[in-house]
Order: sequence, then structure tokens, then C-alpha cells
Amino acid sequence: MRKSQVTMKPNLLLTNDDGIGAPGLHALFCELREIANTTIVAPLVEQSAVGHAITMSDPLRVSNYEREGGFYGYAVKGTPADCVKIAYCAIMDQKPDMLVSGINLGENTGINTIYSGTVSAATEGAMLGIPAFAISLDIYDNPDFQYAAKFASALTRSILQNGLPRGVCLNVNVPACHESEIEGITVTKQGLSVFQDQFDRRVDPHGRVYYWLTGQKVDIENDKYTDEGAVRANKVSITPIHYDLTHYAFIDTLRKWDIKP
Repeated sequence: MRKSQVTMKPNLLLTNDDGIGAPGLHALFCELREIANTTIVAPLVEQSAVGHAITMSDPLRVSNYEREGGFYGYAVKGTPADCVKIAYCAIMDQKPDMLVSGINLGENTGINTIYSGTVSAATEGAMLGIPAFAISLDIYDNPDFQYAAKFASALTRSILQNGLPRGVCLNVNVPACHESEIEGITVTKQGLSVFQDQFDRRVDPHGRVYYWLTGQKVDIENDKYTDEGAVRANKVSITPIHYDLTHYAFIDTLRKWDIKP
């Protein structure tokens, strides 16, 4: 009689920028623990829009975080990139086979993707050689993470089977509509839409002036092959991104400049 093969579950690292208590992270955890050994290492408090910041001048405090009466994960008093670094280098006994960051509350599309702590966590994973993706849901009020979590599970299985090029991670954005209204999945490029910043001037009870950053997104693209356009067409957007910021097309032109101090 042939011995049955024992299939080992992969080791997944889960993180986010909304904080370890965020419902999007919990939805991801509940879905992915069915197919993998999951370790949560996430910011203690919300770290939205911190980009790829890392902590260097202060110690990183790590504490056990409990949920429903039991150990849930590691809470880090730091940024999403901090969480990935310390998980990989100091917390996890076995190196992660994959990293999943999310599910973020609100989309991460257009140029403002560079500000995203959620996306930066996935980018940090790529820098460390870990296959990774970030996933966001295009809504802020009354989110239903069920479909996004299910999609994350399917994408995780696909990446584990097919792999990703070194240095490349995926930025996934899911439209906030019922599963029956999803119009498909599109591989996209990053769009160029940006926020038009505004600063709301206010005065605190002590008479001191402070400002609150507000604004709205402008130059929104409807091109279905951009992340923004795909989401607005009720399609799941998957954008391959990498950390090489070189503008190769300009290199030869720049070399011809006559720069003499």
C-alpha cells in the first residue's frame, strides 16, 4: 500500500496599515488560516499613509495581542514596513512563504499608491525576497470584506503555485459591490490620478491654530487598463509593481547633459 503524502501548509505573514484590530485584517486571517499557517505582525495603531517609513531612532516595541480570549498576533509600535522587517528578521521561526497585506479600508490606486502603508508592506516583502501582495477594498463606510477575503485566498494559492518575479509584488484593488456585480478581473497599470490637497485651518480650545489635511481625488481615469478605471468598472484590479524607481527612457538623454560645476 502506498503511503499517503502529507501536504504541509505554507507559512503566511499577514500585516496591514489600519492596525492589528482592524476588521479587514481579521477577515483576511479567517479566510487564509484555512489554507496556511498564518502569523499576524501588524501595527499597534493605525498607520495609514505612512508610505515606506521605517523606525530607526526609536526602539520597536512588540507585544502579544489577544482577540476573543486567545493569542491573535504581534502588535508592533511602528510602521507596516517595520512589521515586515521585524517579522522576517526576529519574530518568525520559519521564513514566510508569502506575505499578504490588507484588507485595506479604501482603495490604493493612482499616484497616491506611493503613500500607502498597505502597499509599502508588500513592497518591503518583495525587497526581502518574499512573494507578496497588498489588497484594498474601495469603500470606507460599512465595508463587507467577504468577497475581497475570498479573492485574497484564491490569489494566494495562485502565487504559491506560479511564483512572482523577484522584486515584484501585486497591488490589488477590489470594487465595493456585491460579488454578483463583479465584472471580472483585470491586470492593470498604475493610474495617474492624484489628490488635490486642501488644508482645513482650525483653532483648538487653547487658541492655537492647527491644520487638517483634506482634499479630493482629481484627474480620475476611466481607462479600463488602469487601476482606477478597472475598479470604477466593477472589476478587480491587479497591478504588478516593483521598487526600482529608475526612469530608463530618460537615462541616455540625461547622460548628454553638459553639467559642469
